[in-house]
Amino acid sequence: MSKFIGNKKFYRNVLMIAVPIIVQNMITNFVGLLDNIMVGRIGTEQMTGVSIVNQLMFVFNLAIFGAISGPGIFTAQYYGKRDHDGVRHTMRFKLLVSAVILIAGLLIFMTNGDTLIKLFMAKTESKIDPAATFEYARTYLIIMVVGLIPFAFANAYSGTLRETEQTRVPMIAGITATVLNLVLNYLLIFGNFGAPELGVAGAAIATVVARFAEFFIIIIWAHTHTDQNPFIKDLYSSVAIPKELIKKILYRGTPLFANEFLWSVGMSSLTQRYSTRGLDVMAAVNISNTIFNLFNVMVISMGSVIAIIIGNLLGVSKNEEAVDTDRKLVTLAVASCVVFGFLEFVGAPLFPKLYDPEPEIGALAAKFLRINGCFLPVHAFLNAAYFTLRSGGKTIITFLFDSFFVIAVSFPLAYVLSRFTDMPIIPLYICVQLADLIKVLLGAILLKKRIWIHNLVDK
Repeated sequence: MSKFIGNKKFYRNVLMIAVPIIVQNMITNFVGLLDNIMVGRIGTEQMTGVSIVNQLMFVFNLAIFGAISGPGIFTAQYYGKRDHDGVRHTMRFKLLVSAVILIAGLLIFMTNGDTLIKLFMAKTESKIDPAATFEYARTYLIIMVVGLIPFAFANAYSGTLRETEQTRVPMIAGITATVLNLVLNYLLIFGNFGAPELGVAGAAIATVVARFAEFFIIIIWAHTHTDQNPFIKDLYSSVAIPKELIKKILYRGTPLFANEFLWSVGMSSLTQRYSTRGLDVMAAVNISNTIFNLFNVMVISMGSVIAIIIGNLLGVSKNEEAVDTDRKLVTLAVASCVVFGFLEFVGAPLFPKLYDPEPEIGALAAKFLRINGCFLPVHAFLNAAYFTLRSGGKTIITFLFDSFFVIAVSFPLAYVLSRFTDMPIIPLYICVQLADLIKVLLGAILLKKRIWIHNLVDK
């Protein structure tokens, strides 16, 4: 058992890194849930319109995440050997690539937003008004586009801070932003305390303001605490990045960017296939996904913890310690998600009632939640395997393991079942989830073979 379970010192060290990340993710998702409930309370059309736009934003968010993840591998390993120049160069790369993706995202959403929204609006019988849903989605998108600016650059900063074990400030910034978002939602959605009643537009404005607040908190702290962040010094004195490092980042990072971008497109495409069963399904998926995000906090947080700890160990070539530590972290991730999955399964019938939806939508959302609860430990293992492989720079393998699987297996399966059969949404959804068991076997083999052990920053 000692191979899979660590001692008190091990878990104390893990918790020092994990707790700020878990707290930030938990609060962010909890406030996101409250945000979603508030919008849902003013109407199902409003909630569905917002959920459609959030599917589009999800693709942009993952594109940013993927773009900074490639250089982030090097950041963690440079920090492991205390090479501050290396960290500075990787951060410059993050800022530059984030700017490129931001410009592309703005152009796409501003010129093709309406077309993208309509992809999720199948013409089926439903109690939800499609015309009203489209207008709400359109209004929400127009405002949310502004929030892409602080989101892109805040992630470049917060990602670097986490990779250099400064997890506390991103946590504080995230908590502040989410609380601000919640307060502004209460004021602007419903028009409380004399504020204008703006509905969906109010929800979008609240999110944009909160994102700017998070951005300013992070950059002000980073640039006023150069003793804790030596890499910040002279960050903007030049845009120079060593050519050899650029080549390394592009070689390791391009598959990672492609993976995150294509995975997000694949997951949004899956949702689009589910939407062919009606707007009621879209509403139920939105409710279940928002609640599921709370239970998925441990999955996401443990991935970040693995990336930080294993990346630091590989950066100083502590390979055997990295293997032992990773095994224990994967075990912790899966075990914790068995508990979280059980809680989600048991509470599934109760959570949708927070939205006061139509009975059919609420019952459908509960079924989605129970399925997700059963598969939560599976997602925990797959996420842990993904971040382990990524820590050693095996980005081509992670691409094949992650997004390629969604595009080559999960989406075609959903497409065939939704297009060429009359299979109801629940059996269809279960079939797609079961396909992930193939990845579990592949992930176990890849971890056991230790192909991920690789120091990327040795000169």
